[in-house]
Amino acid sequence: MRYADGLGVECEVEVDAALSRVWELVTDIGLPARFSPELQRVAWLDGADRPQVGARFQGWNENARLGAWSTVSHVVELAEHRVFAWVVTDAEGRFGGPTRDPANAMASWRYELSAASDGSTLLRQSALIGPGRNGVTLAIERMPEREEQIIAFRLADLRSGMETTLRGIKSLAEEAEHG
Repeated sequence: MRYADGLGVECEVEVDAALSRVWELVTDIGLPARFSPELQRVAWLDGADRPQVGARFQGWNENARLGAWSTVSHVVELAEHRVFAWVVTDAEGRFGGPTRDPANAMASWRYELSAASDGSTLLRQSALIGPGRNGVTLAIERMPEREEQIIAFRLADLRSGMETTLRGIKSLAEEAEHG
């Protein structure tokens, strides 16, 4: 796989809980930091206190291979009980020139929810890398001969973190639902 092909990861889990409970959890921007091996903490910016299109939040990340960094995310889609999506920008310029433009995002993240006939919820999380500069582009520039290995490693890393986060959300939702 090559960077130019577009990089994405998608994971899903069936949650034995009502759609409204799962929605409440996925729209809590601080929740993934409880489970993610990379995201350490999150805080709303500009006086926002909940997801709404245009709202921004800052995230602090740490990865053994990539170090520590901060990002600013912009909520770009919000359809109650269905979709919560945001794009991540490199406001600090860690991976190139600073950018606050959502159209030049380092990555795009998305939760999609759908109700099943048995009352459970299908929860899907996805991430697309780019089109803006990011840790993957930086690593490929430094070691172009290892592009496929770099991509495979980062996608596996993201998938692992997403699966851990989804399992955590599932556990919390089901525990609340079933006591």
